[in-house]
Amino acid sequence: MKRVYLDHNATTPMRAQVRAEFVALLERCGGNPSSVHTSGRAARALLDEARERCAGALGVHEDEILFTGGGSESDNLALLGTLRAAAPGRGLVTSAIEHSAVLETAAALEREGRSVLRLPVDAEGRLDPQAALAAVRERSPALLSVMAANNEVGSLGPLAELGQGLQGLGKLRPVFHTDAAQALGRMPLELREWGIDLASFSMHKLGGPLGVGILYKKKGTKLVPLQYGGGQESGLRPGTENVPAICAAALALELAQRERATHSARMRALCLSFWAQVQQVLPAARVNGPDPTQEARLCNTLNLSLPGLDSRVLVARLDLEGLEASAGSACASGSLEPSHVLLAMGRTPEEARAGVRFSFGSANAEQDVHTCVEILRRIFSSSR
Repeated sequence: MKRVYLDHNATTPMRAQVRAEFVALLERCGGNPSSVHTSGRAARALLDEARERCAGALGVHEDEILFTGGGSESDNLALLGTLRAAAPGRGLVTSAIEHSAVLETAAALEREGRSVLRLPVDAEGRLDPQAALAAVRERSPALLSVMAANNEVGSLGPLAELGQGLQGLGKLRPVFHTDAAQALGRMPLELREWGIDLASFSMHKLGGPLGVGILYKKKGTKLVPLQYGGGQESGLRPGTENVPAICAAALALELAQRERATHSARMRALCLSFWAQVQQVLPAARVNGPDPTQEARLCNTLNLSLPGLDSRVLVARLDLEGLEASAGSACASGSLEPSHVLLAMGRTPEEARAGVRFSFGSANAEQDVHTCVEILRRIFSSSR
């Protein structure tokens, strides 16, 4: 049975070119980049080159790139590192639909005595930028954290509007962070133009290896480390860098950015085709998030509420039929609780438990859409 993988927001299989680079580097890169002997200097040169390549792909300076162990670590360092460097009394403003790496870190900050405001979103998962800016002016937080693209429903954060609105706040301007793990390689990201100070990325979301993240830190942004040891990564992330994985990640990032426009157009077309066919066989299906015909949405993501089956039951049945999708975020897919994103969008607990996320990737084609729709038709026909 040929399996169809539609869970690319959870992780994307490593690209063949990236895998070949990774394996080759494992065989020839044996030094510690902090060592001063020949092998160490060779590893350092590779690491420096990877940093330059990542910076070039993101349009920033190489000194603004920090390598971490993944997107969640980048989020933790951004939030905890900023707030612990801030004056007492200044807190965090974020949205109610952030990834758990942000929301759970926000809860930890509350336990430390910091104030946290979680802003509501509308029925399509969109944050009102004017309401967010009004909250910033009222509360004067140390940090504003808004994701670039939601991992469950594909709504986009109003980063450009927020960045513009923060410009006139002077000394009261908060540090501006975005979790851009799902956005990278799928939509334009203008870190400098939008006034972003910190941005978190995860390389396995775009065909790179697991275990490599990036934190973009604009020059002058104050952070304190969460861990202590060596002076790696400007003293903010101690530990020996995984040079082969980082170099492979740099290649994945370059390829994703180079192919972004073509890739996003193809993913958008697959999502539109999928939704059109689902409507024909399952008229009761409902989209969670922006309408698939809208441009302002994550190109590869479609979250559907399919009445009659709990999403965890449906995901299991889809898997048995050869289709891999997810019940929301991979980090929370085993939870018995309904999706916090769908609840924040005004769905009832029952509706939130019915949401299933389908996220397309470069290996998918129109035939995968037909196969997926046919599997859904069979499952719901047998359920009736």
